[in-house]
Amino acid sequence: MAITIPTLSEGSVTLRPIRVRDARLLEASLMENRGWLRKWEATNPYAPMSFDTRSSIRNLLAHSRSGHGLPFLVEYDGELAGQLNVSGISWGSLSSASLGYWVGERFAGRSITPTAVALATDYCFYQLGLHRMEICIRPENDASLRVVQKLGFRYEGLRRRFIHINGDWRDHFCFGLTAEELQQGVLRRWRDGLVPPYAAAISAADLAAAAHPLPVIDR
Repeated sequence: MAITIPTLSEGSVTLRPIRVRDARLLEASLMENRGWLRKWEATNPYAPMSFDTRSSIRNLLAHSRSGHGLPFLVEYDGELAGQLNVSGISWGSLSSASLGYWVGERFAGRSITPTAVALATDYCFYQLGLHRMEICIRPENDASLRVVQKLGFRYEGLRRRFIHINGDWRDHFCFGLTAEELQQGVLRRWRDGLVPPYAAAISAADLAAAAHPLPVIDR
């Protein structure tokens, strides 16, 4: 089933549907932030790196039409600040999805990302009726780790060599949240200062393990 991509706003932050005609603007922002973003970019180990923004947008919109994704642009005071994608939407007995996001370097530190993540999560819980949202983050990505800490996503474990990022398989910390854990929504809980203080705390064992990536065995 196709999903309608909404426009969601809180203060100066707006999530709006991505469009094919955004390709040039998005590509300019990606190029401007190349050094800032490259080490966190998902890559394909089976294909050469490409930078076809228009094709990427069409692919995201196709996932939306099939009911498996919600692609957004993130705006701050009407200016393109980044991107947020709800992906891997599963329905029925699983009823879950994953979140991925980025914001440009000059927009960092303004609470744009946690606001955008909270808006998207609340929409998925209370409008789409999903049960669980997941965010997976590289251990080195301190900025993204602060997002799940602020919003109270629960730490669920270390996933070894989980996603291909910047040319190699990388470990990720996994965080999850279910609709039943909330009474007032992610955004309101954060704004009201009611986030559990240690929900996103990573175990000492996993922190130690993440400091030593698994060796690659040649075969």
